[in-house]
Amino acid sequence: MKGLKILLFVIAASLCVVACKKTEKNTEAAETTTQVATTETTSEANAADERGYIVSVGEQAPDFRIEYVDGTSVKLSELKGKLVMLQFTASWCGVCRKEMPYIEKDIWLKHKNNPNFALIGIDLKEDKMTTAKFAEDMKVTYPITLDLDGDKFSLFTAPKAGVTRNIIIDKDGKIVMLTRLFEMEEFNEMVKFIDNYMDNNF
Repeated sequence: MKGLKILLFVIAASLCVVACKKTEKNTEAAETTTQVATTETTSEANAADERGYIVSVGEQAPDFRIEYVDGTSVKLSELKGKLVMLQFTASWCGVCRKEMPYIEKDIWLKHKNNPNFALIGIDLKEDKMTTAKFAEDMKVTYPITLDLDGDKFSLFTAPKAGVTRNIIIDKDGKIVMLTRLFEMEEFNEMVKFIDNYMDNNF
């Protein structure tokens, strides 16, 4: 009888040890998963600034193919040697529509005949017909190009970031200015930057 009690005690102790080890493993696995998820979330948050950009001034601009509505295309890297302005826009964006006449008047008409300047409008996630009509409705004469799937926009911004953005890229292909939305003070700073750069670097 005494031997049976000892045997039962040993079995119970063994089961307890196994259960405890299993619980510890589950806890460690859960903690590891939480740490990984937290790290990934933090990394994603740190990747974008407060305006939704995942690129910074001073960085080399990511390369992509600029697609015109007439079917022609050119890579951004092929425009090295010029000051390039990328204007991300969309027909449904009220702020974009407000800004575009100023871009036409204060930037494009001033520099369009300078071979060292390029202004590229990029219409976010709209088809060729919509993009062409958008440019016509806005009465802008600078090119509005295609970004059918938003792939070009995503090279510069975090997921779900808003449109109305201007990116200025110098003749060496580096980002020198980033704007967001349309505020006259920032817009005027951009105009001044472009004018000074064109006067002093070519």
